[in-house]
Amino acid sequence: MHRNLSAPGLALALFLAPAAYAQPTDRPPAAVPGETALPQGVALGGAFSLTDQAGRAATDRDLRGRWALLYFGYTFCPDVCPTELQTMAAALDALGPELGERVRPVFVSIDPERDTPERLADYVALFHPRLIGLTGSAAHVAQAARAYRVYYARARPGDGDGYLMDHSSFIYLLDPDGAVRGLFRPGTTAEDLAAALRRRLP
Repeated sequence: MHRNLSAPGLALALFLAPAAYAQPTDRPPAAVPGETALPQGVALGGAFSLTDQAGRAATDRDLRGRWALLYFGYTFCPDVCPTELQTMAAALDALGPELGERVRPVFVSIDPERDTPERLADYVALFHPRLIGLTGSAAHVAQAARAYRVYYARARPGDGDGYLMDHSSFIYLLDPDGAVRGLFRPGTTAEDLAAALRRRLP
């Protein structure tokens, strides 16, 4: 069975991954349903070097200057990934054009073997015209996943090209400096995500 991990998956990922950089101490507490308080004393986020859906080099610095919603998943995901991306898109639409344009939606593949830039280009276009798709080599994807404490693994390694992936499933909210300011569990509604964004956007 395909599993997407929330709190247990995050705990495992936190155990496996080394610190990336220190979290700010002025983060607000969880304030809407679905929002998870950021773990005290644990770094989330950091440097990565990937490739976008147009085949261009993309790093964490390209996300600076605006708020961003970041989600790790894969295009062959049968259920939770499309649901979470739809939630992100609906939340941005709910903000309206003025506020919505200030938030970048980003999808990072944890399945670089199948998720080429060309496949990502077709996939992200299904959800939102501004959704950025990122992939890369297995090593570069692993680096990005470690930075954000993302757990992922093939569910059944012997399934050939039709394999599924187990992975943690959180939406990360990054501020314009690249610091993680919010963490949202799978199943968070678009309305609650939009409410959390309104709280942060000045």
